[in-house]
Amino acid sequence: MKRIVLTGGGTAGHVTPNLALIPELLKEGWEIHYIGTENGIEHTLISKEKNVIYHSVKSGKLRRYLDIKNFTDPFKVLAGIGQSVSLIRKLKPRVVFSKGGFVSVPVVIGAWLNQIPVIVHESDITPGLANRIATRFAKIVCTTFPETVRHFKEGKAIHTGTPIRRELLSGDPQKGKRICGFTEDKPVLMVMGGSLGAVAINKAIRNILPRLTRRFQIVHICGKNNLDPGLLDIKGYKQFEYVQEELPHIMALADVIVSRAGANSIFEFLALRKPNLLIPLPKSASRGDQILNARSFEKQGFSMVLDQETMTDDLLYKAIFELYANRQKYIDAMSKWDSADALQKIVNFIHSI
Repeated sequence: MKRIVLTGGGTAGHVTPNLALIPELLKEGWEIHYIGTENGIEHTLISKEKNVIYHSVKSGKLRRYLDIKNFTDPFKVLAGIGQSVSLIRKLKPRVVFSKGGFVSVPVVIGAWLNQIPVIVHESDITPGLANRIATRFAKIVCTTFPETVRHFKEGKAIHTGTPIRRELLSGDPQKGKRICGFTEDKPVLMVMGGSLGAVAINKAIRNILPRLTRRFQIVHICGKNNLDPGLLDIKGYKQFEYVQEELPHIMALADVIVSRAGANSIFEFLALRKPNLLIPLPKSASRGDQILNARSFEKQGFSMVLDQETMTDDLLYKAIFELYANRQKYIDAMSKWDSADALQKIVNFIHSI
């Protein structure tokens, strides 16, 4: 039996690459099991996949800051390791593929204790804490950015890129137009802040909405519980908490994009040749990985970057119009990118392991 365990969660960025892998693995006859938490976003997203068997284990968040849960979450991680050891011993998979996030740590250690080979994928330029722990137990680390390879000992990591969901590449802009209720007379600005939303971006966009809607139609993916009921009737402005099946069509419709700088998202923009303005999570709210991602894309001419700490409503408004005015420059730069198929590379690694 060709059986594989996938893991990863906490945010959609730790799940969507696994969603890209699932159809390819199914085509090749793999039986797919997914291990995540009971209530995480990974459960929400993966439970919709009919041919994937979902299992939940306990896990605790790994924090770099003071929090009362730092005293209790290590015990959850230990409980999750025990559950993962038992579950993986029962499943006997050929390989475990981990996309990262705190949920992956118990699963990876559980696989290692059962002598099951582990492949870890790191999205960002510098590895996060969960993946820094997980890679100690992994056979190989696949990286999204070539710069990331140097953060691991020689022979441990290889640059593959990140797997892009094939359905994203076949979106229909006319379907996107119908989903949003938009017309042909104005270009489309897409705003997204990640699966959990982005309060600073949401607030700034809504502050300049009267000015933006004179020139753009705006589709705003604002995150769970971040809809603004007072703006539901504004013509040319469509809000969503989160989109999944609609996303390929909405992205195909977008002329320009404003977004955080999560690695999976920005490589999707790159694959689709979508000019984008990146507003990375500041260091005050993260370890700075999105800032590095954004600066890498800015240096290569793929993106504009605006720092949240210096962002004002007027600066954001001007940056959006500058991006739109110069959109062809960014499209030309992205068109020179070597779009080697990361998805197939990773599937090949799974076979070789």
